Amino acid sequence: MILAILASIYIFFKPLNIKQQAFVDVPLFELKDFTMYELDRSGLNTIMLGSSATRYADRYTVKNIDYTDNEKEEYIANMKADNGIYKNDFVTLTGNVEYIRDDGLTFKTQKAVYNKKTSNVVSDVGYVAYMNDSTIRGSYIKYNNEKNRIFSKNVTAKIQLQER
Repeated sequence: MILAILASIYIFFKPLNIKQQAFVDVPLFELKDFTMYELDRSGLNTIMLGSSATRYADRYTVKNIDYTDNEKEEYIANMKADNGIYKNDFVTLTGNVEYIRDDGLTFKTQKAVYNKKTSNVVSDVGYVAYMNDSTIRGSYIKYNNEKNRIFSKNVTAKIQLQER
């Protein structure tokens, strides 16, 4: 009887085949409606807000990012976008990107990369920039907030001169 039971188990039951999976990019935690502050000895460097964020070992991915860098600029720079990735000293923004500086300079694009160390923001997908009543359009922009310098390609500008 025992021999028949063991033989039926061997014939009719298949062993469970468990596949091993290698997880490469596992989130550490998620945040909803958050504000992140980066501080050092000199004071407040960065403020980042968002509707949700996922923290991985090497980066944050943020929805509805609102990023302000106040580390070493003469003018405070604020960047908003639908999505953002904050990794090391780079912030990659995608979807309805808007760069606003407190002196009135604004530009809009669909993708931009901000380097905190060099204070450069670069977009190679076309942009529209505004300063007072002037409008500038181009296919590429590299703006250095620290030096207040713009490098652009394929520029069309409508400049409104100030009256004296």
